[in-house]
Amino acid sequence: MQGIGIGCCSNDVVGQLELSPTMSNSSSSLSMELDESPESRIQRLISEHPVIIFTRSSCCMCHVMKKLLATIGVHPTVIELDDHEIASLPLPDTTAPAAFIGGTCIGGLESLVALHVSGHLIPKLVQVGALWNLGE
Repeated sequence: MQGIGIGCCSNDVVGQLELSPTMSNSSSSLSMELDESPESRIQRLISEHPVIIFTRSSCCMCHVMKKLLATIGVHPTVIELDDHEIASLPLPDTTAPAAFIGGTCIGGLESLVALHVSGHLIPKLVQVGALWNLGE
């Protein structure tokens, strides 16, 4: 793995940090171990973050996904992968962007919007702890 780009979005401010496989920080779940395969690294990241989006750099669909989630109060972890790393995603067609909520792949932008329009997105985000349910 050449490196994973980590994007952090708050409103319109996006920061990026390039991590190489030699970096390891036990206090950060975004750290990487030298002997960790791309597949295990991706699986670990999916399991450690309630909402995570895997994308290619400068993907406009990812931007729309982040904006949709931000409008309802969720700021996902965004991981930029190169073309070789995209193939390591646990998806049948290995397309990006791919959103995972609570460790489950919900798909791309169309699936995220369909979840939202059907009224199932917010309850799912509350269930995984990515959004507070203020009505309770």
